[in-house]
Amino acid sequence: MATEYARYGHGYAADRGHRRHRLPAGLRAPFEARSWREFGYVLLGLPMGILMFTYAVTMVSLGAGLLVTFVGVPVLAAALAGCRGIGVLERARARGLLRLEVAEPEPLRMKRHGVLAWTGAVLKSGASWRALLYSVLQFPWSVFSFVVGLTVWSVGWTLLTYPLWFWVFPMWAGQGGIQLYGDEHHRVFLDNPFEIGVTALVGLLFTLATPWIVRALTMVDRVLVHGLLGPSRLSARVVELESDRGTVVDTAAADLRRIERDLHDGAQARLVALAMDLGLAKEKLAEDPRAAARMVDEAHGEVKTALQELRDLARGIHPAVLTDRGLDAALSSVASRCTVPVSVDVDLAERPAPAIEGIAYFTVSELLQNISKHSGARSASVDVWRVEDRLMLQVVDDGVGGADVSAGSGLAGLAGRLDAVDGILVVDSPAGGPTRVTAELPWRR
Repeated sequence: MATEYARYGHGYAADRGHRRHRLPAGLRAPFEARSWREFGYVLLGLPMGILMFTYAVTMVSLGAGLLVTFVGVPVLAAALAGCRGIGVLERARARGLLRLEVAEPEPLRMKRHGVLAWTGAVLKSGASWRALLYSVLQFPWSVFSFVVGLTVWSVGWTLLTYPLWFWVFPMWAGQGGIQLYGDEHHRVFLDNPFEIGVTALVGLLFTLATPWIVRALTMVDRVLVHGLLGPSRLSARVVELESDRGTVVDTAAADLRRIERDLHDGAQARLVALAMDLGLAKEKLAEDPRAAARMVDEAHGEVKTALQELRDLARGIHPAVLTDRGLDAALSSVASRCTVPVSVDVDLAERPAPAIEGIAYFTVSELLQNISKHSGARSASVDVWRVEDRLMLQVVDDGVGGADVSAGSGLAGLAGRLDAVDGILVVDSPAGGPTRVTAELPWRR
C-alpha cells in the first residue's frame, strides 16, 4: 500500500503547469481561472446550503416525529438516502470547480433484497449519516463563506475601479464621492485626485488578497467534502484488506501450483524412472550381474539428482538456513548461486517476524534470479537495513536496465505480494542501467 498523496489541493496539479510565469503568483491570482472557479464555488455554496439544510432538517424532523409509528423508519431512511444523493451532487461540484477528486463512499451492504433490507442498510451505513452531517454543517459555513467572499471581492473591485466611476456621485447623487464621515456640520468625501488614488490602491490590495481569502475558505470546503462525503478510513482499509486477502490467496494458489508442477515434472518423474530401472536391474541380477550393476549405478545417479531437485524445491519454499541463521546467511547463500558476483550487506540488530523474513528472502531471491536471467550485469549488491518500524531491502545491478513494474512481469507479482502486507516496491531502472530496486516491508516482531 503506497503512501497517500496530499488530500486537499492535490487536484490542482493540472492548473499549475510547468511553464514559467513572468508575473508572480500574487499579481496574477485575481485573473487566474482557478480563482474564479473557487469564487463561483463559494457563491453556489449558499443556495446549495439552503437546499441541503432545509431538506435534511425537514425530512429528519418528519421521520423522527413519526418514529412512534412504523412510517417514521422508512421516512428517516429516505431522508438519509436523499442526503447521499446530495453528496453525489456536492462531489461533482467540488470536482468541477475545485478540481477535488473524492472517491465514492462505501456502498450499501444488503444481505437480502427488498425494502426492509434496503432501509436497514441505509440506517446502518456510516456514509449516510456522514452525508446528513455534511448537509447540516455546510449551511452555516456556506453563509459565512458567501458573506466574506462576496464582501472582499466586491469591495476590492469597487475600490480598484473607483477612478473610473466616481463621477456617478456628483452627477446622480449630488455629493462629491464616497462619503467617509458626515454629521450636521461637516462631511468628508473621497473627491480629490490623491484620495481617489489612495482608494484605488486600497482596492488593489483587497483585490490581490481576495483570491487567497477565497482559497482559504474553500480549503474548509475541501476538508468537509473529503472527510464527510468520501469513504471513511475504516471502509477504505477494509476494501484494501479485502484486496490484499485476494492477492495473498492468489499468490498461495500460484505457489501451490508451482510446487505441484515442479514435483510432477521433476522429482516425481525421476523417482518413477528410478523405480522402473531398479525393477529391470532386479530382473537382470541373476542373468547378467554386470548389466544389473551398471543399471544400479545409473539409478544411484538418478537418486542424487532427485534429491538435489527436492532440496532446491524445499529451499525455494522456505530454506532451513533462513530459519536457523536469519536473513544474512540465507541471502548470502542465494547470492552465491547467482551468475554474477553479488555483495550482501545485512545490518539488522534483531530478526523481524518469520513471515516478513520469508517475504524479504523471497523478494531478494526473485530479484537475483532476474539479474541472472535478464540484466546482463557484471556485478550486483544487496543491502538490508531497518528504519524505525520498516524493513528496507535494496538490490542494485549494473545491467542494461529497462525493468518496468507496469509491464506485467515478475516485478508486478512481487509488488502485489509486498502490497498484501503493507509493503512497497520501487523500481528505478532507466534504459542503459543501472537498475535499483527498493522494497519496504513492515517490521513486525
